[in-house]
Amino acid sequence: MKLVSYKTEDREHLGVYVKGHIYNLNSCDKLLPDNMNEFLWGGDELMERAHRINEAIASGKLEAKEELFFEMLAPVPHPTSCRDGYAFRQHVESARRNRKAPMIPEFDQYPIFYFTNHNAIQGIGEIECMPDHFEKLDFELEVAVVLNKKARNIKAVDADSLIAGYMIMNDMSARTLQMEEMLLNLGPAKGKDFSTVIGPWLVTPDELEKYKTAPKAGHTGNAYNLEMKCAVNGIDVSKGNMADMDWTFAEIIERAAYGCDVLPGDVIGSGTVGTGCFLELNGTGLLSDPNYQPQWLKDGDLVEMEVTGLGMLGNIIKKAKSDFSILGLKKK
Repeated sequence: MKLVSYKTEDREHLGVYVKGHIYNLNSCDKLLPDNMNEFLWGGDELMERAHRINEAIASGKLEAKEELFFEMLAPVPHPTSCRDGYAFRQHVESARRNRKAPMIPEFDQYPIFYFTNHNAIQGIGEIECMPDHFEKLDFELEVAVVLNKKARNIKAVDADSLIAGYMIMNDMSARTLQMEEMLLNLGPAKGKDFSTVIGPWLVTPDELEKYKTAPKAGHTGNAYNLEMKCAVNGIDVSKGNMADMDWTFAEIIERAAYGCDVLPGDVIGSGTVGTGCFLELNGTGLLSDPNYQPQWLKDGDLVEMEVTGLGMLGNIIKKAKSDFSILGLKKK
């Protein structure tokens, strides 16, 4: 099942995407709320009701009215929180090698994550960026999950049961801001908080069963063989696979829930897949060829991310109508 959030006449709604069309779930079953947040708090009971509606529409047993005029939103427009992991060893190893730093052994000891701005979540469409964001503006190709149960101190062996579904995630990054603030051992903060893109829809775990594979040796949790790729202005720039996650979502959730509650509506990203950003690609290119021309995102660029089973997430980079710069406020 593919769940969507969309807007008509400034009202947000919850829908299901079936055979190329969107149908409002609440209009099919009044016990289903008309927004994603309330739906996620309903856990398995509401998820099962939505599955029944989805199957009835797909089979033709239910003649639902499709939505014709709407604006697509992020599948989870208002997350309870947003964490991003660091699960792909290839990305971490390459990024450290490119800046002449040895691989850090702690990567293999425990999964980590950081909190990012859950109020900067968006879906398909334009990504408005301020002038400072264009100082080495980058994409990051990832997969994300959203939870639909509350838990605390849950173990990895049980943690996949909290996952309501999977989405593509683009963790937008302003590298100059990020690198400056992290010199002070804090951040990434302003380098990340302007936009995190998820979508185009929320795919429930049952749709990914056929792609299931074994996790990496010594790890616990579900893993999936999903090809991941990113194109900028129609040119392929990144390719990887979700099966290459060293740390599973179950293990990341186990750590996130240690001593605190994880909640329905919490979004958790995988971290960047190997080759999944210009920072890594540029560093690798310069190591191989001193004349390599680094690439960063520019005003008007089209970023298209595609993941097997999860769809395609498209965005256009747009420069804000402002010349305000916080980089320009630095003290001498």
